Amino acid sequence: MKLGANLVYQGAGELARAAEHLGYDVALAPEGYRSDAASVLGLIAGRTERIGLASGVMQIPARPPGLAALTAATLDALSGGRFRLGLGVSNPDVSDGWYGARFDQPLARTREYVEIVRRAMAGGPVEYQGRHFRLPASGPGGGAPLHVLTESPRPRIPVYLAAVGPKNLRLAGEIADGWIGVFTSPEAVAKSVTEIRAGRERAGADMAGFDVLPSLPTAVADDVATAADALRSHYVYMLGIGDPDRNIYCAMARQMGFEREVTQLRERQAAGDRAGAGAAVPLEFIDRTALLGPVARLAERMVAYQEAGVTTLGIMVSAAATSLDGRLRLLRQAAEAWERSGVGE
Repeated sequence: MKLGANLVYQGAGELARAAEHLGYDVALAPEGYRSDAASVLGLIAGRTERIGLASGVMQIPARPPGLAALTAATLDALSGGRFRLGLGVSNPDVSDGWYGARFDQPLARTREYVEIVRRAMAGGPVEYQGRHFRLPASGPGGGAPLHVLTESPRPRIPVYLAAVGPKNLRLAGEIADGWIGVFTSPEAVAKSVTEIRAGRERAGADMAGFDVLPSLPTAVADDVATAADALRSHYVYMLGIGDPDRNIYCAMARQMGFEREVTQLRERQAAGDRAGAGAAVPLEFIDRTALLGPVARLAERMVAYQEAGVTTLGIMVSAAATSLDGRLRLLRQAAEAWERSGVGE
């Protein structure tokens, strides 16, 4: 099992260089309210030499597939063939409110989107008449066909999909090269891998070479409760996006048995009590879906994730309420836990 570093835009170059020096396999740039992924990855491409780069993830509603392909090809060229394109459909309310994009039939939209992106990144002119995407929009023979002319350092850029539900996980297994997960325990990873494997079988493939990459909020302290406190604002942020009935992270928390706590969190957030909302996040939920505690405990958890089928474990330093120095320390501590655990051998 390898390590990935899920970064923030503040100090991204220094964090990526540190991760590269520590032996991390890939640096991921998230995309959300605070930063886009492509800008951060362009910076990292120029500040590093060996570490892989991945969007973790670019939001499908934010870009037409042609721009996603062009961005991926550019980042791959700038980095000398180190880029992996992570894609996700985002939340329904973000898709609507931020990008003015419909969220209906997300699986069918994703399938068409990835097909167009792959064909464009392969270099040939692309015309596509699907149910959700039409290139040209005016129909066959219309405007200039999509044609990415970036000089590529390799024949194929890997595509990863963020996925939660069984159908989406099977789709990732069928059409992608890797899966990016969030808010997931070792037990949940094992179930996700079962669905991914079913998708691989549908495509006539096995799990060889498929990257299982959950990104986990990480905080190190002598006791678990203190470590969890450093992550509470991150959980409030993720669970507080949009309508609670449409928020996929709220749905995941409910499925894990925390429906009452989700309701309390949302009520306190709506009342403007952010501290109270953070206090409503149950310690058990954070502990099951994050890496918490002293380095030795992180090492034990890493073993559990590897046994569940993880091939790259994302260390989400972006989630911790700390400084740049604190995030650099987290990268070192997670690397130490990885070495202690023996999962990289």
